[in-house]
Amino acid sequence: MPRKLLLPYKSVFSHFRAPRGLHDSLAMNAARSGYRVFSANSTAACTELAKRITERLGAELGKSVVYQETNGETRVEIKESVRGQDIFIIQTIPRDVNTAVMELLIMAYALKTSCARNIIGVIPYFPYSKQSKMRKRGSIVCKLLASMLAKAGLTHIITMDLHQKEIQGFFSFPVDNLRASPFLLQYIQEEIPDYRNAVIVAKSPDAAKRAQSYAERLRLGLAVIHGEAQCTEQDMDDGRHSPPMVKNATVHPGLELPLMMAKEKPPITVVGDVGGRIAIIVDDIIDDVESFVAAAEILKERGAYKIFVMATHGLLSADAPRLIEESSIDEVVVTNTVPHEIQKLQCPKIKTVDISLILSEAIRRIHNGESMAYLFRNITVDD
Repeated sequence: MPRKLLLPYKSVFSHFRAPRGLHDSLAMNAARSGYRVFSANSTAACTELAKRITERLGAELGKSVVYQETNGETRVEIKESVRGQDIFIIQTIPRDVNTAVMELLIMAYALKTSCARNIIGVIPYFPYSKQSKMRKRGSIVCKLLASMLAKAGLTHIITMDLHQKEIQGFFSFPVDNLRASPFLLQYIQEEIPDYRNAVIVAKSPDAAKRAQSYAERLRLGLAVIHGEAQCTEQDMDDGRHSPPMVKNATVHPGLELPLMMAKEKPPITVVGDVGGRIAIIVDDIIDDVESFVAAAEILKERGAYKIFVMATHGLLSADAPRLIEESSIDEVVVTNTVPHEIQKLQCPKIKTVDISLILSEAIRRIHNGESMAYLFRNITVDD
């Protein structure tokens, strides 16, 4: 199929990749007083991302100091005036999630008390996004964090690929949920020479919509893995059944509930043909990699000769680098929304796609009051 079918989609990059026009525009806007960009922590990854963004904007990184005192408390000092300005706080989420959250809250509150006009959090990976639904006697922690950010003084958030898009409804202020799919799709087109012989794979039925969106854009086939052997939260014993019922307890006949049949996992099947093809598994988060490794083994058994994993957020916790290195996966491609430099040193299969360009353009448009619609051009809800 001719490559020109993809040109309307790739036109987004043709705009972004015109460094002269875009950078001149960004520099002109950065020259105007009225906004500053700060880094919310002192880790190398966050500082690096903040520097990439400010370089594209033609601005200087705001002067601040963020550090941990000997007793573990977080202290933030703003070293320049921010009165009446739009402030953008860049915060990546390292392994110490709770410390990063406190840094963001304290910096936002410090800027609020310093009379900043608007405080916009640039949080590429929003923490606690997996805890966005009620589980047993738990809580919706993501909703709690949204309330805390609002209380601290944030007036807007820029994030990327929320785990559940409904999370936007937890906030009392605007949330721009950007997408990394254009950058990952471009990587597939430019870095996988024979990607035309690929098939997009969803490692579970839950990821089928995202996989279908990728497949339609690349004009590729689709496969879904069903029945992977892993214990899900729904299969766990529900604590609300404790303490156990007493045998002689009197139960009103009208309260008797019908017995539910126990769930039984079906045998693992792959819906779709992957024989002699490149398999590209897509998802939004890759954290514990056991399920990805298991999916790769199944795809190898079904005849796939190369296996790629594409995800926006590469948390890569615990022994993920070692498991990837020892697995059938040929390459794991993630963006720099989450720091993962140590994991890359441990596993050469991990590759990074830079998304600072779209973050800097979002900052420029928000500060100038321009429409964000262009950043969502050809983007669907399922991306």
